[in-house]
Amino acid sequence: MTVVFRKTKMATAPIPDLKDLIDQAKELFKETFGEEPQVGGSAPGRVNLIGEHTDYNMGFVLPMALPLVTVVLGKKSGNGVSRMRSEKDDDIAEFNVKQLTPGSPSWANYVKGVVANFHAPDLIPNFNAVVVGSVPLGGGVSSSASVEVAMYTFLEELTGSTAGSDEEKALACQAAEHQYAGMPCGIMDQFISVMGEEGSAVLIDCKTMETRKVELKDPSIAVLITNSNVKHQLTGSEYPSRRAACLNAAKVLGIESLRETNLPAVESKRSEFDDVTFRRIRHVVTEISRTVEAADALDKANYQLFGKLMVDSHNSLRDDFEVSCPELDQLVEAALKVDGVYGSRMTGGGFGGCTVTLLKQECVKSAIEEILKSYTGTPTFYVCKPSPGALPVKL
Repeated sequence: MTVVFRKTKMATAPIPDLKDLIDQAKELFKETFGEEPQVGGSAPGRVNLIGEHTDYNMGFVLPMALPLVTVVLGKKSGNGVSRMRSEKDDDIAEFNVKQLTPGSPSWANYVKGVVANFHAPDLIPNFNAVVVGSVPLGGGVSSSASVEVAMYTFLEELTGSTAGSDEEKALACQAAEHQYAGMPCGIMDQFISVMGEEGSAVLIDCKTMETRKVELKDPSIAVLITNSNVKHQLTGSEYPSRRAACLNAAKVLGIESLRETNLPAVESKRSEFDDVTFRRIRHVVTEISRTVEAADALDKANYQLFGKLMVDSHNSLRDDFEVSCPELDQLVEAALKVDGVYGSRMTGGGFGGCTVTLLKQECVKSAIEEILKSYTGTPTFYVCKPSPGALPVKL
């Protein structure tokens, strides 16, 4: 069972399951619009086990879908206005599906972007809908992609028209984030939210779009996600500046992306880059190879090697890519003190959010106790198994 631990008490409480969230969304819809919703969609957040800042460099990533999900429920509105309400915001977003522009409230921009990039936009009527979810906002577990993919799935149910492929659906949701939220994200978050597999992480080749299941069903192994509860805003300059540095470095090297090179080749041209840019490149190149090696290790249940690669990844993100922060470093250091912990690292874009730790199931309680003792903030803990991707909600 997936459970959550909070600092105020060591007792466990179940994360809301899909049925609970659907019931909550139905109540919110009836409270807001005075009627019952008719269709819906759900989609999960994700944790990236390894492969950070490699997706937009056409490399490899190894995420798994979480049981933390977003649910969108609604029905046709019957007039020229669409209205949406989020459980996390009393403001109701109003717009016409034929006249879309980014605006306020900001969360609705993700929704508008999906409407604009839906595969059959002419089929979309104006609608009323609500958004409810259990994915932590700003936690580095992709609440934004969860909203986008849930919204796309809702529109498929509303129109009776599905995307031609999972890839088409994921790319449309990525475009929504680029165009309407102003975030130049890679493809990982939307792909795993669409294509998540119960009992497996998914190795994604961000160049070819090919995927491979990597089983993670060993009952003696646990994945512990620790939310630092330090919020980050990736729409600032940090994420785009690093992406731009990587793309510019590829141009200097005369290649399409940093996927096309290796560390010896980069080191041979070190004089062409300043120190900061060189370290950015070094992280990406080594992280791509680490991710492939880690997937192979997990296939063979070599948890010791997988854990070592997680730690190497965190150190590279901290020192070379410089996207960690003191809180994340504290969480990783505390977890690694515990016997039975194989590895730990920051996950997500950085500057706050979550860490992910691979450990023996029997050691979860000890790891949490050590983190609570060592961490100066107020963390939240989730013990999760790989979960399914997006699903229609049948009402």
